[in-house]
Parts: sequence; structure tokens; C-alpha cells
Amino acid sequence: MAKFELKLPKMGESVAEATLTNWLKEVGDTIEADEAVLEIATDKVDSEVPSEVDGVLIEKLFNVDDVVQVGQTIAIIEITGGSNGTEKAVAESAPSPEASLTSAKAKEDAGKELEKHAESAKQAIQTPIENTGDLFYSPLVKNIAAAEGISQAELDKILGSGKDGRVTKNDILAYVENRSSANVQPEQSQQQTVVEAKNQETPQTTAPAKPKAAVSVSGDDEVIEMTRMGKLIAHHMVESTQTSAHVQSFVECDVTNVWNWRNKVKGAFAKREGENLTFTPIFMEAVAKALKDFPMMNIAVDGDKIIKRKNINLGMAAALPDGNLIVPVIKNADRLNLLGMSKAVNDLASRARENKLKPDDIQGGTYTVTNVGTFGSIMGTPIINQPQVGILALGAIRKVPAVIETPEGDFIGIRFKMFLSHSYDHRVVNGALGGQFVKRVADYLEDWDVNREM
Repeated sequence: MAKFELKLPKMGESVAEATLTNWLKEVGDTIEADEAVLEIATDKVDSEVPSEVDGVLIEKLFNVDDVVQVGQTIAIIEITGGSNGTEKAVAESAPSPEASLTSAKAKEDAGKELEKHAESAKQAIQTPIENTGDLFYSPLVKNIAAAEGISQAELDKILGSGKDGRVTKNDILAYVENRSSANVQPEQSQQQTVVEAKNQETPQTTAPAKPKAAVSVSGDDEVIEMTRMGKLIAHHMVESTQTSAHVQSFVECDVTNVWNWRNKVKGAFAKREGENLTFTPIFMEAVAKALKDFPMMNIAVDGDKIIKRKNINLGMAAALPDGNLIVPVIKNADRLNLLGMSKAVNDLASRARENKLKPDDIQGGTYTVTNVGTFGSIMGTPIINQPQVGILALGAIRKVPAVIETPEGDFIGIRFKMFLSHSYDHRVVNGALGGQFVKRVADYLEDWDVNREM
């Protein structure tokens, strides 16, 4: 029977790898086309990998917690029956002779390397690595630790990227590589260093790295392990602040017309469409229009180059059931009418709450909007979603006294107002552009037509 190679599919332009989190099928199980075989997790979203053919799973090439590159073969499926479509799929998935030779050589080298580690582990005279407390180490990780002379104390300090913080093969190999680069250089380099040192009148000293402040934990404190997504979010937030020069502009916006119009049409909309009309699609429409007016806000930075995006894809920060945030993307938002925008917003928000977003749903964003008003905040200073250059925070809508200008004179009235907080990358967006953009969003909202048809 023919064999089919199940590969890790492409999941967006910025996703190159994924962690295998769970096998849904075991060797010998029958699989139908489009049936999920395994679960994966990226730094963006969790997802399933379905089979493209009917067949039987005969081989797994990766274990749980292994990191798989896009395009790598994850499993081998023996195809049951036969059809032209199936044969075509097999033909397309079959590797070329050159690729087969390269893959075979890579597997052979990997096998030799593992045998080397295993043999070294047998000969190494050191204390065996044990599982301590909540820390679990696979036999492969233990063998590599033994071969490289890594002590129990060193291994316990390695931050694992696997499930529940488990140390994976890639984690320990990366640790070994970094540790090796810090070792003494070869003899020739040592001699060169000695000669250079003699030529210097005053030896230079390197300032020691500033140690991290120790966190004291008392007996009454509870220690909570960060989730995998929590760790990734923390890393991305720190990386963004270290990459972009964040500055903010704030505008107070009168949304009384928007408030009154929505109250007027939301009942009929819910009855006709079977879903609620929220403020979010109204705000998204205004942002999409402003991005068309100021296309240099719809850009990305790649080194010393600026990439001007053709499409306006709006990211919409949404809360997950575990409290983390995810940013699904409304593709080509400027081409949607308000009804289409509302449908897109409700669909993405619903699937985000149910953990049913697909990898493509969170890819390709060119600008992001986050609604901090949902949590009662009147304004915020959000962190830019790299590699974008701007993010808009929507504050809570408040009923406030305000000066109203009319041809008959000024008077005090009750208005619905909110703050728009715009964070942008000052490397490429100056204060004029950043301020004009958020002001244009406010103008679109303040000029809302109360007689608009939905």
C-alpha cells in the first residue's frame, strides 16, 4: 500500500515552528480524511493538524513536547483504498531523490549523535540525574546531560519550553551550545589574547553582569507557574519595548451620536441578524478609514527598511477563558461595510472565547486595536504588537458634562465621551503623524450620521 507523509502545514508568514502538545491518534488507528491526528501549539495559538487522506497511522516521527519545523514530516499514514485524488496527494507529498538522500543523511547523523550521547552517558562517572519534585526529565534529556557533564543542579535551573515547563531536547542542546561558547578558546586564541594583553598599558576589566534581584518567598505565599502562553506573552512584551521607541498621543472623543444611533438600531439589528451590534465594529470602521487616509501608519519595520502594507488587516485584542489575550485579525477591513465588520468581529470574538481560532485567524495583522474600556479603564498605554508600528486603545465611554458650541452660543450639556490612546513607534512615526491619525479616528466617530441605515 502507498504511504503518505503528514507534514506540519504552513501557519502564517511569521510562524516557522510549533510544539507538538498531544497525539490524538495512536499507531494502528484508522484515520479519515480531514480528521485531526495531533495537536500543536505555536507562539500565537493552539491548533490541530488533520490528515489529508484516509488510512492507518503506522509511524510517529516526533514525541509530545518536540519542536517541529514547518514542512517537516510528523507522521506516516498508510493509505487504505485508492483514488486518483489520493494518488495525487501521495505523489505531491513524496520527497524527491535528492531530498530523500538529504533526509536519510540527516537521520543517520542524528542517530550517530544520539548514539554518541548514549555511549558517553554510560561511561560518564557522575551522579545520575533524577526527577525532582515537579521536574520531569525524559531519558534522552538525562543521557545528554550525562554526556555533557551537566549536574543535577544545572539541569534544574534550565527553563523548559515543553508542556508544564518540561525541559526538551532543544532546551538542553541550546544550553550546551551556550555553555560551550563561554568556555576557554583554543590555544591559538589564548596566545593572541596574551600578546594583546601585553601590548596594553592598562588592562581593561569587564563590568560584571548585574544580578537579578532575589525574590523572597514566605511560607504563606503561593507560587504559581506561568502558563506556556503567559511566558510567550511576557517575552513578546519585553521584546517589543526593547525594539520600538514607544510614545503616546491622547484624544478625547465625543461619541454621543454613536451612542444614540446604536441604541436606536440595535434592537432591529439583533432581531434581523440574530446577534448583537456592539461598539467594536463601529470603532474598527473608523480606524480602517483613518488608515486609508494615513497609509504610513499601516507599515512594518524590517531592519533599515519600511514595508508599506497594501492590505489593511486590523488586529482585535480579545480575552481568552484563561485570562490571557489573543489578537485575531479582520482581513481587508477597509473593504467591509458595517454589517460585514460586525459579523467578522462577533465571529472572531466568539471563536476566541471557545478556543476555536485557527492559525490563519491571527496572522497578517497590520494595525491593532485594544478595548481597555471593557475593564473600566478610561485610557491606557498599550504595547505595540511587533512588527507593526501602532496600536490604539479604546477607553470606557463615560457620561460627562461638556461645553457645547452652537450658533446661538455655548452651553453646558451631558455628552458621552471616551479617550483614544495611540501608542506608536517613534523610530518611524513622528508626533505629527501619530497625533493626526488618532485625531482623524475621533473625527470619524464625532461626525457619525445619526440617520445612517444599517
